[in-house]
Amino acid sequence: MTGLFVTLEGGDGAGKSTQADRLESWLRDQGRQVLRTREPGGSDLGHELREIVLHHTGHIDPRAEALLYAADRAHHVATVVRPALARGDVVVQDRYLDSSVAYQGAGRVLDAGEIRDLSLWAAEGLLPDLTVLLDLDENAARERVDGRGEADRLEAEAADFHGRVRRGFLDLARDEPDRFLVLDASQPVDDLAAAIRQRIQTLLHP
Repeated sequence: MTGLFVTLEGGDGAGKSTQADRLESWLRDQGRQVLRTREPGGSDLGHELREIVLHHTGHIDPRAEALLYAADRAHHVATVVRPALARGDVVVQDRYLDSSVAYQGAGRVLDAGEIRDLSLWAAEGLLPDLTVLLDLDENAARERVDGRGEADRLEAEAADFHGRVRRGFLDLARDEPDRFLVLDASQPVDDLAAAIRQRIQTLLHP
């Protein structure tokens, strides 16, 4: 059985974790083996790198930040994602290389093409079968994040940063329409979950 690689992307507060929960439960009900993971932090090394990139109290140079995410990705793909796909699992992942392109490329104003090339090199060219982009206006997303309490390094960035990130994600989706499913994240949770399931069905049963 061939595995399936599904990633969920979007700005902070878009509802990725909620939809990943829904999708994982539905897939298990369908009798599929599911690996639920995330970046950064989906491996033993990744957990340590996550603490650095999200909770380091001092300045991190944007290029150093991009390299830390790439290091996490390389180890995570090699030790967690590829073995799961080889087993035939469905991998449901919160964030992947598109987040690097949007956050470090558009957000930090680095070269998006270079960030994508770095990420693909780290992942040995692995792209998702489907990327669900939960698109939400940055001001609405800020309200959601503020409602959760203390923000991490990236969540605490200014509105213009998050605006660039959102536009970066939408540019990626425009360039790869076959891979992306773009959904308005202001819709009800159940409606979003149903739209994701419908698209997944076409991949599980082509």
